Amino acid sequence: MSEANAPARPVQPQSPARQATSSAEEVARFTAMAEAWWDPTGKFKPLHRFNPVRLAFMRRKLAQHFGRDADAVQPFEGLRLLDVGCGGGLLSEPLARMGFAVTGIDAGEKNIGVARIHAEQSGVAVDYRVGGPEDVEANSFDVVLSMEVIEHVPDPARFISLAAGAVRSGGVFLGATLNRTLKSYALAVVGAEYVLRWLPAGTHDWRKFIKPSEFAALLRDAGIEVRDQKGLAYAPFADDWRETDSLDVNYMLFGVKG
Repeated sequence: MSEANAPARPVQPQSPARQATSSAEEVARFTAMAEAWWDPTGKFKPLHRFNPVRLAFMRRKLAQHFGRDADAVQPFEGLRLLDVGCGGGLLSEPLARMGFAVTGIDAGEKNIGVARIHAEQSGVAVDYRVGGPEDVEANSFDVVLSMEVIEHVPDPARFISLAAGAVRSGGVFLGATLNRTLKSYALAVVGAEYVLRWLPAGTHDWRKFIKPSEFAALLRDAGIEVRDQKGLAYAPFADDWRETDSLDVNYMLFGVKG
């Protein structure tokens, strides 16, 4: 077993200032589905389907920001990336293949266990640890990633403050979540969970969705300037996901720390 996939260092007992940013209920929900992370037809099918679009956006924007060749096999060698709420590693692994030294953290111990096993089987070096952004040293990563996590935490402001705090000066924060609109309720909750059954019922609470302006304000308070926003839209006739300028449902943010 490689050092990168060795058991995570124990998380130290937390002082009040380092209390977990995660919700025990949400951790339990995703832990119960942990074994399905890498099944492209299972409970995480939507993530598998729109991951290529998200990864293309990240590769393009990060290559531009860091002056790297986006067409290179490993354009991001020498850069450190933190994947906050990494789950089973669906983004951590492909980003490691792009050359990043990736650390993936998740509050669900079983999720991290699944991620470690898959990375070892795939021959991809990722440093997986059980924990949250409260367990990470400040100003220590070139890129911090938090995709589809903020809508599941009890205190989004504290979560973003800690996650953004791990970005070094001049580094990048990448986030993704769901907008709080009637359209997102119809498509992401009613449609995805109850009609199409893409996700288990109850996966999302529409009241916890974050508007782009709210997300940008939280990042601004944490020293991150949002420089680009893109949406993700499902094309039913083509049965695929595409990048769009509409932020009505799923959207991504790219920000830089001053």
